[in-house]
Amino acid sequence: MVAALELYLDVDATRRVRTLWRALEDEGIPTLASLLQEKHRPHVSLAAARTLSPSAVAEALEGLPVGRGLTLDLDFVGQFVGRVLWLGVTPTLALLDHHREVHERLAAAGVEVWDLYQPGRWVPHCTVSMRVPNPQMGHAILRCLEMLPLRATVTAAAITDHANGINEPLTA
Repeated sequence: MVAALELYLDVDATRRVRTLWRALEDEGIPTLASLLQEKHRPHVSLAAARTLSPSAVAEALEGLPVGRGLTLDLDFVGQFVGRVLWLGVTPTLALLDHHREVHERLAAAGVEVWDLYQPGRWVPHCTVSMRVPNPQMGHAILRCLEMLPLRATVTAAAITDHANGINEPLTA
């Protein structure tokens, strides 16, 4: 199971990522569109853990407009071990400072997150697929590159655990 603090993209950026997902799905490449009964939406995760308490996270981040107004430039494609394909977000000072502030507040409240999401280790990204078949990885990367660059504005944030039906929006 994975719980995450997700940042959601503006309508145009969301539409473009969903279009990419559909194109890949039509070519037999599974994406987040079909994972967990289509519960995912295009996002960038600021934090992730096996579980996150929505109330504890909301309390820790109270008064902070999480991600709202940040501009994200998705300029490259990346791959994590295990066939995970993603669109890379250029790590601007504003994004990294916001990420650090979120994690300082979570840590102060005793909310534990995975090390890979900690400041200094986090790779900001928008996941395209968790399981690209190896023979199709090259084609999937080319398809992603065709839609870049993509500039997005963060419009909302939520604590999610899609496997357990959790989607709790955060309000500032």
